[in-house]
Amino acid sequence: MENKRKAVVYQIYPLSFKDSNGDGIGDILGIISELDYLKDLGIDVIWLSPVYQSPMDDNGYDISDYYEINPLFGTQDDLMLLLKTAHSKGLKVIMDLVLNHTSDEHVWFKEALKGPQSPYYDYYIWSKEASDITSVFSGSAWQYVPHLNEYYFHLFSVKQPDLNWQNPRLRQEIYQMINHWLDLGFDGFRLDVIDLIGKDIHHKQLADGPYLETYLTELYDTCFKGRDVFTVGEMPGISLKRANEITAAQKALDMVFQFDHIALDEVSGQGKWVLKKLDLKALKTTLGHTQHLFKDKGWASLFWSNHDQPRAVSRYGNPKEPYRKDSAKMLFTLLFAMKGTPYIYQGEEFGMTGIEMNIHEYRDIETKNIYQELKAKGWKEADIMTSIYAKSRDNSRTPMQWNTSPNGGFSNETPWLKMNPNYIRINRDLDVMDADGVISYVKNLLKIRKSLDVFTEGEFRLIAENHLNLFIYERVSKKERLVVICNWTDEVVHNPIDISSMTLLLSNAKEHHTLKPYYAGLFYEKRD
Repeated sequence: MENKRKAVVYQIYPLSFKDSNGDGIGDILGIISELDYLKDLGIDVIWLSPVYQSPMDDNGYDISDYYEINPLFGTQDDLMLLLKTAHSKGLKVIMDLVLNHTSDEHVWFKEALKGPQSPYYDYYIWSKEASDITSVFSGSAWQYVPHLNEYYFHLFSVKQPDLNWQNPRLRQEIYQMINHWLDLGFDGFRLDVIDLIGKDIHHKQLADGPYLETYLTELYDTCFKGRDVFTVGEMPGISLKRANEITAAQKALDMVFQFDHIALDEVSGQGKWVLKKLDLKALKTTLGHTQHLFKDKGWASLFWSNHDQPRAVSRYGNPKEPYRKDSAKMLFTLLFAMKGTPYIYQGEEFGMTGIEMNIHEYRDIETKNIYQELKAKGWKEADIMTSIYAKSRDNSRTPMQWNTSPNGGFSNETPWLKMNPNYIRINRDLDVMDADGVISYVKNLLKIRKSLDVFTEGEFRLIAENHLNLFIYERVSKKERLVVICNWTDEVVHNPIDISSMTLLLSNAKEHHTLKPYYAGLFYEKRD
């Protein structure tokens, strides 16, 4: 893919993007209707969350047929039309692919339930005894099957049995399927929890298991070699150092999603639901460490939000007016001036926020399970809901807010998930018409980023590292210097950096010496 390292990726969560047929569920034709908008925004690559056949226990990340399209989203013809139309506009399309597990309704698992005599039995992981490994979605990771007197392993939902990658026949089935989609013209993949495929369950080695790099090499040799593909591997269970080593060594992955910076508002070792205030110094250290690790080898993914992570403005910025737009712009500036590939999650580009619902209104399986688990542990209802309001995956899955019409222009019918009621004042069309909108700022930022090599080549250096309010850094190459100044807080702060000789590239303010709340500024100079 030409200029891969200057590409900008936009994630579409099909359930919630746009409904074209009035059933309250987003679909492929709805996506096609907004491709011009994405192109105008400055997007190069669309990452499409799963649209394969699925019973939707985990919103499509439980695949029952890798070759078929879920009728909820449309048809195979619709998907090919999306690909053709995107390509005609210069946009690439990468598929979200779940290779760690399938749905329990996949034919492989149905056949596996016939027992050891079935050739599909060894496609999954079985044990006569259950170990103490727990599921990411609460409870044991082992599910008993009475008629076999055995347990199968599921690191996620009980309806998502893990695949046994140690079976070479299974791996060949996977590679055949990947090549099918590449042969159809798709441009690559986002590989869901790919750090788990090399696991050794019986020695309790899960993420970054002993076979991971062997399988990634085989994946490259069998599927990606000789093709121009874009690949990003989700690896939540590995360290920054290991992420760097893998992307530097593995041709199968252009980059990884690594989550050290995302976990900074969690009490370490106690899971995502036990909250603490994010420390700006820790964020500087973590992002700085990422930038330095990927200085010479490997490549970083720059993201705040996705379908599993809460809305950035609510989590890190300030969703309250008059701060929402400025904090959204600040977050984009802070992250997208770093080395790596920018990722925008749908609605992030105009500052969509999180939502607070009654527990019965949540659809996410993880949220519903943790509610019951924390209740059983004796947590107070108010404390449980505080954590859910902050961290539920449904925060980012509410329908896209296009305009002020009923249901935010997402659908003519009641959406599958509750619409955030603030769509009346926060939506795409209002932001586009706003001279001070977030979208116009993002468009300018992306244009600037693509026009200057310092964004991809410059060395990263933190400035005023111990400042309690400001996140300041520079990117320096032989010919260029970029200074990035961001006020992380709602306080007015004096600018400690002399930028008098530099050219202002972009800012959300007119005053650059006294910095308003959530100030962001990009300053540039050529070097002799």
